[in-house]
Amino acid sequence: MTDTPDLNNPALYLNRELSLLAFNRRVLELAQDDNQPLLERLRFLCISSTNLDEFFEVRVAGLKQQETLGLSTPGPDGMTTREQLQAIQTEAHALVDDQYRVLNETLIPALATEGVHFIRRTHWKEAQARWVHNYFRRELLPLLTPVGLDPAHPFPRILNKSLNFIVTLEGKDAFGRDSRMAVVQAPRALPRVIQMPSDIAGVPYGFVFLSSILHAHVDELFPGMRVQGCYQFRATRNSDLFVEEEEIDDLLRALEGELPQRNYGDAVRLEVADNCTSQAANYLLRQFRLEEEDLYQVNGLVNLNRLMAVHSLVDRPDLKYGGFAPGMPDCHSPGCNLFKVMRQRDVLVHHPYESFQPVLEFIRQAAVDPDVLAIKQTLYRTGEDSDLVKALVAAAKAGKEVTVVVELRARFDEAANIELATRLQDAGAHIVYGVVGYKTHAKMALVVRREKGRLKRYVHVGTGNYHAGTARAYTDLGLFTTDRGICEDVHRVFQQLTGLGKATRLKKLLQAPFTLHEAMLAKISREAEHARAGQPARIMARMNSLIEPQVIRALYAASQAGVKIDLIVRGVCSLRPGVPGVSDNIQVRSVMGRFLEHSRVFYFQNAGEPEVYISSADWMPRNFFRRVEIATPVDDPVLRQRVIEETLERYLTDNTQAWVLHKDGSYRRLKPGTRPRSAQDSLLTERATLLN
Repeated sequence: MTDTPDLNNPALYLNRELSLLAFNRRVLELAQDDNQPLLERLRFLCISSTNLDEFFEVRVAGLKQQETLGLSTPGPDGMTTREQLQAIQTEAHALVDDQYRVLNETLIPALATEGVHFIRRTHWKEAQARWVHNYFRRELLPLLTPVGLDPAHPFPRILNKSLNFIVTLEGKDAFGRDSRMAVVQAPRALPRVIQMPSDIAGVPYGFVFLSSILHAHVDELFPGMRVQGCYQFRATRNSDLFVEEEEIDDLLRALEGELPQRNYGDAVRLEVADNCTSQAANYLLRQFRLEEEDLYQVNGLVNLNRLMAVHSLVDRPDLKYGGFAPGMPDCHSPGCNLFKVMRQRDVLVHHPYESFQPVLEFIRQAAVDPDVLAIKQTLYRTGEDSDLVKALVAAAKAGKEVTVVVELRARFDEAANIELATRLQDAGAHIVYGVVGYKTHAKMALVVRREKGRLKRYVHVGTGNYHAGTARAYTDLGLFTTDRGICEDVHRVFQQLTGLGKATRLKKLLQAPFTLHEAMLAKISREAEHARAGQPARIMARMNSLIEPQVIRALYAASQAGVKIDLIVRGVCSLRPGVPGVSDNIQVRSVMGRFLEHSRVFYFQNAGEPEVYISSADWMPRNFFRRVEIATPVDDPVLRQRVIEETLERYLTDNTQAWVLHKDGSYRRLKPGTRPRSAQDSLLTERATLLN
């Protein structure tokens, strides 16, 4: 008799932070992929850098805080806070080195062959040097404020992720001071990559870095003194906001007061140019209270994100993804009345392959329909100048009951959400900020209409935000329905968010923080029971992240019972697949490409009576226990099969943009062989119109 494996064994769990770094490695791999258009590869490099910034601002910052406070409770993987930080620094340093290697050795030479040049200081010709000097005098010099470091001028406050220069000097100034060191802060209003006129550059697209311009003329800031060295640097700071919600009366005002401090949180990382002297680097480390392990010396811009501007500045469609026009669902045509269509059948939309327009029209038509009495909606991220928000404003001004649950704590969108909440409130809408201690992450809209003397509800639920911009870049699902059970459930969830009272059992929706977690565990266990009874049993699930330990243990137990489990996890995955006797029947893959995979879909075979849910929630503790989330069943057999085929089965056969997770925690990209299959490309071809 063999021993039953201990499913709590730390060896069965991959570390969350290292898994997130592995995700960024996969993004970087796309920057190295010759099959991707060249400017898109540059964009992937920038994305990997942006992701790493946020990783330090939030995840590393949190671990450093825990270490400072002496909090070191190991997670399911058993790693202490110190062990995690050490492992992160090793992997992050290697990742950053690879980012700059890809830039300098691969992308810059490849772009040069296409007429896109980054003209370095040491290669400026006379006319180029004159143009740069004129630019410096005209655009840069009037905005610069050099700060000499002496007892009267202490080290300045450095904004989070801003571009700065530490300058070492020799000689005395007009007042006889011999400070030897100064800091110059680059204006945030100026671009970091400046395009030269083509006749000056001598190439179709010539770019010069702002840092190079300042380097070349920094001596003009210190007349009569000798500049011995000038080195760019950037500090990354803790950017998590802390608001003690139970101790405040007005969350909006509290967040408004806290937002400016985000730029000045504790430093967690220091980036400097690779030619920076050890003396200058150590001086900066002391100023930011950082250790040598927190220092990253880079061969190029200290902020790779700013190269993203090149993508839009270079007018070379052949170096970018081809354009496309999202398809229109059959429910949507000019003059189409969505409410009439919804009374006849449910409608599914799959973004970005299908247009976001029906979602906008749903609110627009409700805003002008005299029979519509009320609109209720959750807003997490909406984007600037949102047409959807305009429709809600119009509805409120028209006298309809408009209730909007605005999540003020959507990370890095707090300021935008404060502004839109104020705008909606000024229009007469009822604004609610959700429930103290729980972010409202559910994506749902409810319209109440009077028909033949009765009130009828119409609902849209989705996996993604009500954001027209991301709907063209993220893959998400939306369901329009008049199903009585779903509509009543959505109404009850809104009542919970805006009012008070005990949570009532919902008919069809699964809801966090009340029923979603226990329902997922129960459904996974049910598949195990079916497998043991010899009945059809399979689980397919797709999400952004999988780290909740109880769910992972349930999946391990189901695998041991013989359930075939296919997981499509874009980002972090703490489950270790392929462990003999534990997860033999579990496969995990990550699919990445042109569009950010964002849909959450859960399929349970249920002995031949399949269940499919679309959801706003990942399988993470925060989604199950600290957020308001919903999972909605797709009951219509035709739509359910479409969800299965388009979002699960097609992705499980992808062999061009898929990485498979192995039991050692490594990801290996599949090779297409003679029959390449891409889920994204096939959906784009079938459901959208390619423009070139």
